[in-house]
Amino acid sequence: MPETWTARTPGATRAAPGEYFFDLAKLDKVHGGPDYTTATGPCVEGDRMIVALMRMPAGTGAEPHSHPNEQWIFVVEGTLNASIGSEIIEARPGTVLFIPANVVHSVKAMPQADGVFFTVKDASHGLQGTKAI
Repeated sequence: MPETWTARTPGATRAAPGEYFFDLAKLDKVHGGPDYTTATGPCVEGDRMIVALMRMPAGTGAEPHSHPNEQWIFVVEGTLNASIGSEIIEARPGTVLFIPANVVHSVKAMPQADGVFFTVKDASHGLQGTKAI
């Protein structure tokens, strides 16, 4: 497979030329960031965008981290407590969060239910970020 078809995120599916449809339920799950988050789910990468449907078990989440690419998070199920820069929000289903490049943020699913979210990042970097020190 040519280098241009290699996913940036370990275990992610890389869209090949002419491949336009993906059944997320049938794709392998990747880890959102092995050293800072409990989020896992299927991930598909194109040339300019990365999408993933991630699940955080109830009461768990992502410790403060950042990444050099922008991120959008659409909450599908559960409630997420999110900290983005100096802002804190309780994000319920239907909420969209925007995380600018290099901004430290964290997200945690409330203890009552798993948090499920659809996320989109630009493909200047992979899905995973770097834990904040």
